[in-house]
Amino acid sequence: MKPIYYSVAIAILMSGCGPQKPQTEETGNEEASKPQVVDRLDPAIDKLIDKDAKLEILGEGYTWAEGPVWVPSQQMVLFTDVPNNVAYKWKEGEGVSVFLKPSGYTAEAGKEEREPGANGLILDEQGRLLLCQHGDRRVARMDAPLDAPASKFVTLVDRFEGKRLNSPNDLILSSWGDIYFTDPPYGLTGLDASPIKEIPFNGVYRLKKSGEIELVTDKMSKPNGIALSPNEKTLYVANSDPERSIWMSFPVNEDGSVGEGKVFFDATELTKVTPGNPDGMKVDSKGNIFATGPGGVVVLSPSGKHLGTIITGAPTANIAFAGDDKVVFITSESRLLRMKLRD
Repeated sequence: MKPIYYSVAIAILMSGCGPQKPQTEETGNEEASKPQVVDRLDPAIDKLIDKDAKLEILGEGYTWAEGPVWVPSQQMVLFTDVPNNVAYKWKEGEGVSVFLKPSGYTAEAGKEEREPGANGLILDEQGRLLLCQHGDRRVARMDAPLDAPASKFVTLVDRFEGKRLNSPNDLILSSWGDIYFTDPPYGLTGLDASPIKEIPFNGVYRLKKSGEIELVTDKMSKPNGIALSPNEKTLYVANSDPERSIWMSFPVNEDGSVGEGKVFFDATELTKVTPGNPDGMKVDSKGNIFATGPGGVVVLSPSGKHLGTIITGAPTANIAFAGDDKVVFITSESRLLRMKLRD
């Protein structure tokens, strides 16, 4: 469909205090009457997002849009609708169309899982599509070219110590070929209480290029989004638990192993007044973290300072950068959105 501007239904968020009542034209202030799409908490945000930046709706009507990835070779965005087991593509001038169906649960119809489709998507070093598949409970690679997609997959990992993974959620690939991924229970009916859950915890893992799987941590209640810093010395992991809404940072050693983590940013109190839990995230080339969470997309500096929030007006799942970080694509509940950043 033709992009249209997304008029956000809430105005600037008070820092830590929830939304204010939007100002209207009756105030006589033309600037105040414009819908606000960025809550600017620090002047540094102006170097990342233009003051006139707008959100555009590129597609809508999905149950829960997730996992966007930009594919430079095809000039397209791939994203998923997890509950409906479909992956879509969007291209300029063409709009949205089905890319893969099924995307995450490939067995015969009839299985009723909470969220059976694929979630996080990335490209490997050869430009092939890697998927976190909830229904098949694995990290997989699509065994077909991007310009001729097919629901044929190669399993990269589906077990830890002989037990089936919960429902891999998001993943990141290092330059040395290791994949780091999260494994919460979100794809399972009953979540942690699911009778088919085999692993007693929700883990973060490292899948080595050799095929060996290694536990990074079992201490996060709901590990979700995952990303690496530009120098690949820090691994960031979101915890989407309303009781402990945090982003953790972990040191990455020269051999790819991961050290003890620490809290990078704690949004627990903010989520009590501004809905939205930490979910997917990406890191720009300068080390700023764009992390979905309270209010939309929370922008954090490399030191963990909250610079501002892109306000989406709905629960927000994940993002993808394109054009050398000049454009961000956002999956927000039922929509695929786009925002042009600073040149």
